[in-house]
Amino acid sequence: MKNVKMAIFDLDGVIVDTAKYHYLAWKELADKLGFEFTQEDNERLKGVSRDRSLEILLEVGEMSDKFSAEEKQEMASGKNARYVEYISQLTQEELLPGAKETLVKMRENGIKVGLGSASKNAPEILDMLGITKLFDVIIDGNATQRAKPDPEVFLLGAEVMGIPPENCIVYEDAQAGIEAALEAGMTPVAVGNRLSGASFYIESLAEEVPITIE
Repeated sequence: MKNVKMAIFDLDGVIVDTAKYHYLAWKELADKLGFEFTQEDNERLKGVSRDRSLEILLEVGEMSDKFSAEEKQEMASGKNARYVEYISQLTQEELLPGAKETLVKMRENGIKVGLGSASKNAPEILDMLGITKLFDVIIDGNATQRAKPDPEVFLLGAEVMGIPPENCIVYEDAQAGIEAALEAGMTPVAVGNRLSGASFYIESLAEEVPITIE
């Protein structure tokens, strides 16, 4: 592994656990449409864009071809509005173990810190958590065209900071994110889940990864 010059973090499941709120909002939509959407079904949505998440949900309910593009956009917007209501009361207490400490330590060691998330609400979430200033670059769903496992979100972050991909480490809790990091030529770390292709596994950011710092 080459010397690390940049660390890129996913948001949901790595920095903060907002996945539970995503699930509640998606489940409410499924309930309205008349089918069950389980926690197991929700695992397929991790690291995936909002539009693709809706498509997966409709696949679960066997309703993929029953709605127009306009109706799907309305459903996605409604789900997001409900999700925003859920997360409107986030505080620093909901940061996952070791998250803020890891970001601070990276910066103290001269490592650039980036966010690489599919969430279009990422800036607002970081503000509510009080950690926006700990990131040198924030790449979210508003800045990308292609969702993970496409590597766009990670490559864009490295490009903005002028860091070669091989000098970047990525912290992810979803298989799509690990695959995106590998495709980008970066070193992936699985957080909370043992994921295929990850170079390292940690239970949370409270655990350190044995990396070499230049």
